[in-house]
Amino acid sequence: MDEILSHPEEFCAEVNAACRPIQYFKEYLQYGYYPFYLRNQADYYTILENVASFIIETELPLLCGVEVGNVRKQKMLLGIFSSSVPFEVDISKLSTVIGVHRNTTVGYLYYLARAKMLNLLFSDIHSVKKMQKPDKIYLENSNLLYAIATQPVAIGTARETFAVNQLTYEHEVEYSKQNGDFKVDGKFIMEVGGDGKGFSQIANIANSFVLADDTETPYRNKLPLWCIGFLY
Repeated sequence: MDEILSHPEEFCAEVNAACRPIQYFKEYLQYGYYPFYLRNQADYYTILENVASFIIETELPLLCGVEVGNVRKQKMLLGIFSSSVPFEVDISKLSTVIGVHRNTTVGYLYYLARAKMLNLLFSDIHSVKKMQKPDKIYLENSNLLYAIATQPVAIGTARETFAVNQLTYEHEVEYSKQNGDFKVDGKFIMEVGGDGKGFSQIANIANSFVLADDTETPYRNKLPLWCIGFLY
């Protein structure tokens, strides 16, 4: 992270000299996150849906004690999150929609996160509520998002899903309620968008950066979004 943020010009020049990530980035958002894509590209989404079903129908009941009769409710949760533009959490509404107690809903969210189906973010504004429920929810990766979504995926949602997925591998990511989209490691503010994304939302904020799609080279504190794919 420090290398990318402190020397983005040198980093991007080195990568672009070896390959051109921008050519493949949109495709990567939709395909290729899981290695079995290389074996069977035509049925990739079908296989991915089958994996998700196996986790929910077999592994979670076996390993987490989830009632088999409530499997459908967990699938409903995934469907809700895949169809929403990054989902800000209202546990009471979620519980009403799927028909279970709010504590059960919170438990399901944590089970799905442990199973690498969801990423749960908490607000950078610390409170007692932080111990109870997440503040924002994403599908674990953008391929899963495209596979499960029942309507066209907004590119902004795919970008943020990618950013959270890559950043959370080795860094702490919080949902920023005041400035930017995310706070990373308690000190870096990140705003995610397209090439036209400006600095207005993070103006005059120290250690703030724009992670921009559709760009190959950094400009001031605007870095190509694909850069964070090299964090591990």
